[in-house]
This record gives sequence, structure tokens and C-alpha cells, in this order.
Amino acid sequence: MSEIKTFFRSCPACGKRFQIKLVSKKLIDDETIKENLTRAETEMNSSLIPGTGIYGAPTSLEEGQPVIVDVEEFQYTYKCKHCGHEWSEKHEEEHEYKTE
Repeated sequence: MSEIKTFFRSCPACGKRFQIKLVSKKLIDDETIKENLTRAETEMNSSLIPGTGIYGAPTSLEEGQPVIVDVEEFQYTYKCKHCGHEWSEKHEEEHEYKTE
């Protein structure tokens, strides 16, 4: 990790604020998903869709552009400068790329 950042959060052990440092960031999982976006056009009308309680119905479905979603799961390790407590949290990052 090129730089260590200080976070304005509370330590879960001592409760002190402004004492949290990111010690490490580790990639746990990396997954690429290709999906097609669909668009539904709904026409609102006065007829009730049976059993739903919703007025209107999708009148057409349209397949959209394929999108690639890159999902990365990281494990962040933090340390409190005040009491020395260390803990880890998992965070997920998603990046979408449109293909043509």
C-alpha cells in the first residue's frame, strides 16, 4: 500500500474518534459479470393488474447494451492509534463498463 490514511471514525474498542489508520487493504475476491440491461416501458392506465394492487402494466421490454460489471471484494485492516486495537472489515467495490 503506497500511503496510509487516517479515518474520521470511532474505534470499536475504546470509542475514540479521529484515531483510526488503515493498515492494509487486501484483495479477497475478483469477479467479472456480463449482463444485459433491460428497459421496461410502462403505460399507466386505469386497469388494475390482478393480484398485485398495481395500476398499469409493462407494455414492452427492450434488451439494452451489454454491461460488464467487475466486482472486487477487499479486506481492510484498521488500527486505533489510541488503544492499539486492530480489526478487519470487508468492502465490495463495483465498476461498470459498457460494451459496444
